[in-house]
Amino acid sequence: MVKICCLGAGYVGGPTMAVIALKCPAIEVVVVDISTTRISAWNSDQLPIYEPGLDDVVKQCRGRNLFFSTDIEKHVSEADIIFVSVNTPTKTRGLGAGKAADLTYWESAARMIADVSKSDKIVVEKSTVPVKTAEAIEKILTHNNNKGINFQILSNPEFLAEGTAIQDLFKPDRVLIGGRETPEGCKAVELLKSVYANWVPEDQIITTNLWSAELSKLAANAFLAQRISSVNAISALCEATGADVAEVAYSVGKDSRIGPKFLNASVGFGGSCFQKDILNLIYICECNGLPEVADYWKQVIKINDYQKSRFVNRLVSSMFNTVAGKKIAVLGFAFKKDTGDTRETPAIDVCKGLLGDKAKISIYDPQVTEDQIQRDLAMNKFDWDHPIHLQPMSPTAVKEASVEWDAYEATKGAHGVCILTEWDEFKKLDYEKIYENMQKPAFIFDGRNVVDPEKLRKIGFIVYSIGKPLDAWLKDMPAVA
Repeated sequence: MVKICCLGAGYVGGPTMAVIALKCPAIEVVVVDISTTRISAWNSDQLPIYEPGLDDVVKQCRGRNLFFSTDIEKHVSEADIIFVSVNTPTKTRGLGAGKAADLTYWESAARMIADVSKSDKIVVEKSTVPVKTAEAIEKILTHNNNKGINFQILSNPEFLAEGTAIQDLFKPDRVLIGGRETPEGCKAVELLKSVYANWVPEDQIITTNLWSAELSKLAANAFLAQRISSVNAISALCEATGADVAEVAYSVGKDSRIGPKFLNASVGFGGSCFQKDILNLIYICECNGLPEVADYWKQVIKINDYQKSRFVNRLVSSMFNTVAGKKIAVLGFAFKKDTGDTRETPAIDVCKGLLGDKAKISIYDPQVTEDQIQRDLAMNKFDWDHPIHLQPMSPTAVKEASVEWDAYEATKGAHGVCILTEWDEFKKLDYEKIYENMQKPAFIFDGRNVVDPEKLRKIGFIVYSIGKPLDAWLKDMPAVA
């Protein structure tokens, strides 16, 4: 029996290994992590992450050929294939100075693998890494190997979208495997390819060299982030001219050369990969003497920051140029619907901006815990300078943020409502009830274009929707507070 061990039981490692176990019953899969709390959750009825369909997959396989353990060295030693899915944080000092990704976790993992291995291993990069990470891992394994063990390094980046990760794993657009173009490297690629071939059509399994696989992942995320930034830039122009960004995006998306995906205007993109991967691209470009290319990718991040700042500015200016002492309800804290993930969520910056202006925040999200929200708001997320309303705040400001487990409670007595995650339930709320219980005038600031602005205006709301024709009230207010 082939044995697989995955280092890291997070958003990538857990679901990916669960699906491999489901689709490959002849393979033993063990997911290991240093966090006893996380592993205990994977072994319980309350999994540590929320992902539609994940519960069912885990329950089908757990205890049969899928196991979760903190006994890392034992399972690494016994494995034939080791997936490494640990964090790869990015260090930056301002947008202009790309810094190399912090490979501390990867280096520690590689040293441990070399130390405990007693047989040949295939080591697979699974989480997103900067180009040439495989080379660093190879060097560590080689220089710490005095047992004659053969290590082959493969790059097998994930292309999962949170909220649809299980379906993405069941029916991937492609599986990408990069390896060394040597006989041993090709053999390792074929072995991993045979794992995925249990359910993925062969023509959807792409093989490349190591560096192409690593760069392909960064490029894919950068292209997606670029599309979001582009439509968000257009949304600002739509508001200025009276155009509707949804109509513009629909027309643009009908062009077969462009397509309709990732053209929804919003308060900004989030998630664990987009910003980090663009920063890694910037670093790679600068290291390779390509400053003009680096500047191009910096603009994508700058537009994303601008969109969040513009949203807060519009909110403050609309509410008589002050939100001090006013209750603002925030509906949605996760960076997108169908996930509890808050990494890089625009809600953090928006909430920090409002708290910095002395607003009182009441937050509701169906999947994000109060502990997570308070931790995110106390964290100084970015090192580079924020626009005026997005300055880092003191931890004491977090006391002004409360978390509710009901949208109606969160909005009760509020002066304004911000919709920051596109949860389906926000489309179905009783907005007449919400309006009755709010301060007047009652404002709604829709950062995801979830609601129908005209229906809400008939109820009595003053509505701001990203990229939509402005409410008559808003036309009389300055765009910047």
